[in-house]
Amino acid sequence: MTEEPRSPERKPEKMRWETWVERKIRESIERGEFDNLPGAGRPLPDLDRPYDELWWLRKKLREEQLSVEPPLLELRRQFEATRVQIAAAGSEAEVRRLVAAINERIVYVNTHTTSGPATELAPLNVDAVLAQWRRARSTAAGGSAAGSGA
Repeated sequence: MTEEPRSPERKPEKMRWETWVERKIRESIERGEFDNLPGAGRPLPDLDRPYDELWWLRKKLREEQLSVEPPLLELRRQFEATRVQIAAAGSEAEVRRLVAAINERIVYVNTHTTSGPATELAPLNVDAVLAQWRRARSTAAGGSAAGSGA
């Protein structure tokens, strides 16, 4: 059964704020609204760390796996990850898809970044990438076949 949300209650005119707030907290405790909160009974995390007024923002970025790095640094990381994926690709269609995706990102960053370091990355030539991918596959296949005949 879902509990219906309560409408906000107004503080009585002649009651002090502190008294009213304390009463609301006590009533909430009595209703069990503070039972089973995350982290109950455990020490506060990072309590011994130096004060950081942006702690909540850093925590949110970690939880959401977001980055506030300049777009170029993020693009370089994506570029390197794509190179690894291309080397492991199993088909030309997959290589083409990976090149198209990173090229789209490179073009976007090159045309939309207005702050931070300039990018030196240019879109990849899909034919050149495919030729290199084919050479690497044939070298790996030829090297393993030659090594097995010994």
